[in-house]
Amino acid sequence: MTEKKASLWRHADFRNLWLGLTASLFGAKVMAVALPLIAAVSLKATPFEMGILVAAETLPYLFVSLFAGVWLDRSAKRPILILTDVVRAVALLVVPVGWALDFLSFPLLLTVSLFVGVCTVVSDIGSASYLPLLVQRKDLIEGNAKLELSGSVADIGGNALGGGILQIVSAPFAVLINSATYLVSAFFTMGIKHREEPPAPPEPAEGEKPLGIWREIAEGAAPVFRNKVVRTLVSATLLFNLFTLLIEPVFLIFVTRTLGLEPFYLGLIFASSGAGALVGALVADRVSQLFGVGRAMVFSLLLAGVAALLIPLATEVPKSMAPLLIVPMHFIDAAMVIVYNINQRSLRTAVTPDRLQGRMNASIRMIVMGVSPVGALLGGFLGGWIGVSETLVIGSVGVLLAGVLIALSEVRGVKEIPDTVPVTV
Repeated sequence: MTEKKASLWRHADFRNLWLGLTASLFGAKVMAVALPLIAAVSLKATPFEMGILVAAETLPYLFVSLFAGVWLDRSAKRPILILTDVVRAVALLVVPVGWALDFLSFPLLLTVSLFVGVCTVVSDIGSASYLPLLVQRKDLIEGNAKLELSGSVADIGGNALGGGILQIVSAPFAVLINSATYLVSAFFTMGIKHREEPPAPPEPAEGEKPLGIWREIAEGAAPVFRNKVVRTLVSATLLFNLFTLLIEPVFLIFVTRTLGLEPFYLGLIFASSGAGALVGALVADRVSQLFGVGRAMVFSLLLAGVAALLIPLATEVPKSMAPLLIVPMHFIDAAMVIVYNINQRSLRTAVTPDRLQGRMNASIRMIVMGVSPVGALLGGFLGGWIGVSETLVIGSVGVLLAGVLIALSEVRGVKEIPDTVPVTV
């Protein structure tokens, strides 16, 4: 390991942020297994109710993000991150208590899920906005890579951990583990020694009224629409998310019905995706050093698109050979997605003034998360209209277009993360 790679592990404040985020991500994976299980098995939820519970995971991004961004930019971020962890821990205690005292119901479970989801949105945006205050701009790729590493490890081990816990204790009481992980996260975040003064509100021009919340939201969205670099990154990410979600509804149908693969191979495919994400987090910094930040994003998106495009070719090989094509392609696709995300997140953070970080991240979260249901619905429609394999091809071409968009823009020429803190957008 080089000196550069090891540096942030010796950065005490970053280490505490990383440990706190890792704990909360593992807890979230336990919750992702436990809450639906409680709804389906213990509360006998209908399929429609299960759909509502799943939708509740992303709904707060659409309705809370912009206001959360304003709050974070008006305030010191560390206390808010601690508050969201403590509130989530307390809110989740309602589940085992309600179960023990026999007042747990689906509406109550949904309320808890939404409440935790709102806090998660604030914490997600807050963590992304707090990172540039803890580390130098030149260390953003390494910092984001290490934070992404937490997500990858949680994806691989978190669900398994949740399943293991549920084998030992009942689902309502497994939520206690999730509650404890948020308290652990709060403990590590409290250990961060960096202190920031709440930013002073911008002085209005002579004769103008102070900025209201909607004008602050508009000011925070300025980096997304006015800054060419950020605008290009958001456009490419929007395309990428739209076409990735277009693929998702038909991929399982392709594997199970078109190819007729057994569940064992399905597990192998998803395991390869988790492993690819882990590798992507580990190599993202090296890829950006090798190609430059802009070319690394072009390379990763184009390679991800090509990998996805090769998956439909599994229909042209014997069934026994199909996993040998799909598993490595899924691995490559997942790894390249993480490389792209780490680099684009680091670059857009570096070119945005610190006072706008919360609102910039909030605006982007709302845009790129908001397109997810559109892509999923479109994928389901196209799969039934033109066919599953054809829909996979369209989705793959869309991912390639995201790479082409960056390749044709000035972002391609960015060699490294700017080290200066911008004052204006």
